[in-house]
Amino acid sequence: TWLSRVSRRRPADPSELVSTEDALLQQLAESVLKIDCATELRVHLANSLPLPSNANRPRIDLIVFVINLHSKYSLQKVEESLNHVDSSFFLGKVCFLVTGAGRESHCSVHQNTVMKLAHTYRSPLLFCDLQVESFRAAMAQRLVRVLQVCAGHVPGISALNLLSLLRSPENPPSKEL
Repeated sequence: TWLSRVSRRRPADPSELVSTEDALLQQLAESVLKIDCATELRVHLANSLPLPSNANRPRIDLIVFVINLHSKYSLQKVEESLNHVDSSFFLGKVCFLVTGAGRESHCSVHQNTVMKLAHTYRSPLLFCDLQVESFRAAMAQRLVRVLQVCAGHVPGISALNLLSLLRSPENPPSKEL
């Protein structure tokens, strides 16, 4: 389902959220669409990639892979979907959003696993408890800002510049990862 809102100025392109946490992701998408910005936002929720071919689909400017630490299936779907992403997207137009980190005792996916995945793909790693509305709203604002940069709507900064700013210090992952 495409969620969109009318543009007052120039349109932006959609962000892809890939995960199995449908209800929380729907709420995150709605939070993104509530943000007042000068561009039209579209969010497409998908459980996996590739997306079906559609000649009318707008250009994709950002893919957000959502990994629930309480679901090995979530990690598996993201890993399978990564094979369908063009390598040029990993130059600042892909990020990983991790949920469920607050209750580590219930995690079936270790944080180091997703840290290694983000490091392997040279992509930013964000953490958010989507069940908390204020955290979800803050993450929505952050994703919109990242999307605006990736879509080229922020003068003087590119997706590659943003990637270098979002990346953690150049500490290579430990061998235990």
